[in-house]
Amino acid sequence: MVTAAQPLYALPRARAGAVRHLGPNWYATVMGTAILAPAGAALPAHPPGLRSLLTACWVLSFVLLSALLGARALHWRHHRDQARAHLLDPATAPFHGCTAMALLAVGGGAVVVGRDLIGIRAAVALDAVLFTVGTAVALTAAAAVPYLMAVRHRVRASDATPVWLLPLVAPMVSAALGPLLVPYLPAGQPRQTLLLACFALFGLSLLATFVMLPLVFGRLLTGGPLPLALTPTLFLVLGPLGQSTTAVGKFAEVAPGILPGPDSRGLAVFAMLYGVPVMGFALLWLGLATAHVARARRHGMDFAMTWWAFTFPVGTCVTGAAALARHTGLVVYDVLACALYVVLVAAWIVAAAHTVRGLVSGELLAAPRPAPSAPPRATGRTTSGAVR
Repeated sequence: MVTAAQPLYALPRARAGAVRHLGPNWYATVMGTAILAPAGAALPAHPPGLRSLLTACWVLSFVLLSALLGARALHWRHHRDQARAHLLDPATAPFHGCTAMALLAVGGGAVVVGRDLIGIRAAVALDAVLFTVGTAVALTAAAAVPYLMAVRHRVRASDATPVWLLPLVAPMVSAALGPLLVPYLPAGQPRQTLLLACFALFGLSLLATFVMLPLVFGRLLTGGPLPLALTPTLFLVLGPLGQSTTAVGKFAEVAPGILPGPDSRGLAVFAMLYGVPVMGFALLWLGLATAHVARARRHGMDFAMTWWAFTFPVGTCVTGAAALARHTGLVVYDVLACALYVVLVAAWIVAAAHTVRGLVSGELLAAPRPAPSAPPRATGRTTSGAVR
């Protein structure tokens, strides 16, 4: 009998057994790949061949999403006990927000660059489906995961990590990508409704993040550094910061002709007044998170799936900086967007290479190892494979 720990090429023989330990955290690979396309398209410079590369990145993200949806369907069909365990595990449950963000990111990429390959009508239709489903999943995760944490999970303030932000950030991704569909709706109330619905999603996610972030920051200051395997998750804090800056920029760009003049101009002012300080805090957090990761590497931090936290959150800061460049006209934000994109590409290459290596060896699909006996400050945690 083939076990789940065997290499990926054994999947045809192992069938559903190989996906028993495939958790929702794997959707981070889709998110991290999908963000390459819209982030690259937002850059001020477009050298020859870049558009084709971005389209290829979107195709890869679409293929990854399709494969994961199929694998997760097998997981739910044949391993419902493990699927329920993921929901009841406080270390794994927040990763269900990644499902929504993966759907939304691929859908948004279809309109931004995928249309070059499949045509604008097919791209809009695909985005409409993925946006609708992704938003429904995002809202469900944003409500259900905190509920489970309150009534079923047993968590303490000392357990707080940036992973807790994942289900709360998912509606912000909807808010940032929804405006892409607004111009393709009938004029009048349909466009206004979607735009204001995205604004509501922005507020929902932002306020929820404001509630959760102090717990994460307080845990970091009073509880010491995170376990080594979880240290990369500090980059997840960049997600709501960069994505919210991107969202308000999109609102301001889409609003003219849809909202009354004063409201439209107000959104343009809000995009700058909100985006500039939030991007400043994002850069502060980027420095703090980088310092913690450097320390963790010195202490022996090995690859885990949490390394994908280096990709999507940084990509949202690229799109946020590009939005500020458009609204302020300052070259410094163009430079910032380009610099962050270089970081994003480098992080994606490293994370993707390690993931492929782990898949080929079978290590990433193996059953979780027993928790180490050493103190959590010195070791990583592999509860239910959440950070494998």
